[in-house]
Amino acid sequence: MEAALATCTLPSPRILKPKPRFRCSLPNPKPISPNSPTFKSPPPSKSNLFTTAVSSSPAVAPTNSPPEPEPGSDSSSEKFDWYANWYPVMPICDLDKKVPHGKRVMGIDVVVWWDRNESQWKVMDDTCPHRLAPLSDGRIDQWGRLQCVYHGWCFNGKGDCKLIPQAPPDGPPVHTFKQACVAVYPSTVQHEILWFWPNSDPKYKNVLETNKPPFIPELEDPSFTKLVANRDIPYGYDVLVENLMDPAHVPYAHYGLMRVGKPKEKVDREGGKPLEITVKRLDNEGFFARQEWGYANFIAPCVYRASTEPLREEDKDSITSEKGPLKNRKLSLIFICIPVSPGRSRLIWTFPRNFGVAIDKIVPRWVFHIGQNKILDSDLHLLHVEERKILERGPENWQKACFIPTKSDALVVTFRRWFNKYSGAQVDWRGKYDPSLLPPTPPREQLFDRYWSHVENCSSCKKAHKYLNAFEVILQIASVALIGVMAVTKQIAMSNVARSVVVVAAVLSFAASKWLSQFIYKTFHYHDYNHALV
Repeated sequence: MEAALATCTLPSPRILKPKPRFRCSLPNPKPISPNSPTFKSPPPSKSNLFTTAVSSSPAVAPTNSPPEPEPGSDSSSEKFDWYANWYPVMPICDLDKKVPHGKRVMGIDVVVWWDRNESQWKVMDDTCPHRLAPLSDGRIDQWGRLQCVYHGWCFNGKGDCKLIPQAPPDGPPVHTFKQACVAVYPSTVQHEILWFWPNSDPKYKNVLETNKPPFIPELEDPSFTKLVANRDIPYGYDVLVENLMDPAHVPYAHYGLMRVGKPKEKVDREGGKPLEITVKRLDNEGFFARQEWGYANFIAPCVYRASTEPLREEDKDSITSEKGPLKNRKLSLIFICIPVSPGRSRLIWTFPRNFGVAIDKIVPRWVFHIGQNKILDSDLHLLHVEERKILERGPENWQKACFIPTKSDALVVTFRRWFNKYSGAQVDWRGKYDPSLLPPTPPREQLFDRYWSHVENCSSCKKAHKYLNAFEVILQIASVALIGVMAVTKQIAMSNVARSVVVVAAVLSFAASKWLSQFIYKTFHYHDYNHALV
């Protein structure tokens, strides 16, 4: 598939010129404690993989204005600082300690590698100071240093250059010069995910002592199972976040892929219904909301959590709970949305729960990713196109361009309000990109590509892909070998039963190899989704 993708002709970049923007009048938010490890709690839902729990109460807002927060909000209009927050890079389980990994976060190209001398993951600028070659294309040498494979310069975990092979041993120690060093970003591992602080200024060296990544208690609870996955997404951060906060689209965009609660009165095949969502608190750190079946939190800029339990005990409310054996079941949907560049984002997700734990220990992780990737694919094209239409109208005009008359869009509207008010309706790329220029739309097979967007970055799927390909080859060889046995034994006496068994085995081996080939392609490379045929 890689060769096929390489030969695809891409259309020239399309410059989208936003229309004049308007200023959105936003209600006063209520402040939230900024560094509290368990701050912000909004409402989730009892739907499956990519939805939050929703209630069946019919509630309709009279206009397309966002739901108003409760009285008592204060007038803080502090702007959000995108470079004063921790960002996730990758789950630790999907990082190989033997090789460096190149990642882009917030438009910053970083190299992630395991420093065995300090027994720590390191996040550094993915640029060799010599000739600006990417260090992520390098290797880790026998002394545990990161080596640039262009000219062999070597660096330790502090970014210091330890070797310039071309420098004469009796000359000046040029490897000690400041210009020979690589910028190192503060980093830490929390919830089995590697996070980094997007500022390499030495004054942030000990930032972890005063500012920590968002803390999600269930991800540290040993009674919960918490398989994690990641995927690169071909649309931007804001579209990704608002889509994950939208439970109303699940019965339609993901029809047949996810279980959803049945409404009391079914108005269509899919089972859409009015949803009751109440936003309780909003400020520049995010917001908290409540639904009949749970809570939801947006912890800016990356974490969206929907759960049966509140993030903070004081946010607990009299939500109707399950009766009987289900009352002790706890489930959370954790989505971590990472800005990569305009039109590009990355999603890390995990669904911790305290029931069905044994299943996750038996079934390999890649099996769960089959259905989860199909869910992501089922609305991928919709969102890719939607992003371009939003940009054409101007991101700050989102609420004016969209007609949003019901409460089912409450979380989406609140996120857009946060995005507009505290960030000017755009990620702060610090001049790295033209915000009116999105990547060109590739051919459909490349847009829906799973191999480079997921498989290559998932240790479980990558291993399964390798072994299943090997098994396919074994089946093909077995089919040919059995036919060869028939040819060799043609002159030898062989019972009809034995001959029939060999023929059947050859046919079955060939058929199995063809089925497996198609399974591998649809699971690990490309699986289209046509809503009209569902």
